[in-house]
Amino acid sequence: MKVLVPVKRVIDSNVKARVKADQTGVDLANVKMSMNPFDEIAVEEAVRLKEGKEHHAAGTATEIVVVSIGVTQAQETIRTALAMGADRGVLVQSDTDLEPLAVAKVLKAVVDEEKPDLVLLGKQSIDGDNNAVGQMLAALLDWPQATFAGKLAIEGGKAVVTREVDGGLQTVAAELPAVVSVDLRLNTPRYASLPNIMKAKKKEIAMKSVADYGVDTADRLKVLKVTEPPKRSAGVKVADAAELVSKLKDAGVL
Repeated sequence: MKVLVPVKRVIDSNVKARVKADQTGVDLANVKMSMNPFDEIAVEEAVRLKEGKEHHAAGTATEIVVVSIGVTQAQETIRTALAMGADRGVLVQSDTDLEPLAVAKVLKAVVDEEKPDLVLLGKQSIDGDNNAVGQMLAALLDWPQATFAGKLAIEGGKAVVTREVDGGLQTVAAELPAVVSVDLRLNTPRYASLPNIMKAKKKEIAMKSVADYGVDTADRLKVLKVTEPPKRSAGVKVADAAELVSKLKDAGVL
């Protein structure tokens, strides 16, 4: 079974994002970048499918292909996935940050070319938080999908996914080929060892461009303004419960 894992290069989750002075977007200059955490979980699960870790049978996945859409530096993100255990990578170069629909269209073209049995990706990226690419990709491919996977098993040609819903846990089965988006509780990604990091440097990364796939990636959305969240006001200490109730009434909370 071939598994395709899309990954995105984003601002490291430990770094505080800064808004550009003209409020046109987030400032990426001199900022540490890393793999989107949800995508990192998807890579880990794909490697476990290959290794037979946890509840997976060994060799469930025979090849793991990692694809990223972005600037040339996104090769570093792909190398991280290769060091974790992926087999090869594909970088679709784009100097602009594509909208979710455009990303889904490019990924569909990559899927048509690679013909994977399973597309495993993060439920969302931590920069845009759109949570849309997985669903759009499944619709474009006309494949079954399972979102927010907290547990994944491959059984009898199906992806059996347990997902968190408001009422508890829901288990669904999707016929392969399918698209599965993963959630935080699926696994804990490994740290790549130094020997594997060195090996990853020799693994293949195919360089492509959006134009190679001939898809329409024109923007459908216009960003009017990007601003930082308002700063929280300082807290107030109260002497007792009566003063707390009084202040809450003054604030109109009670």
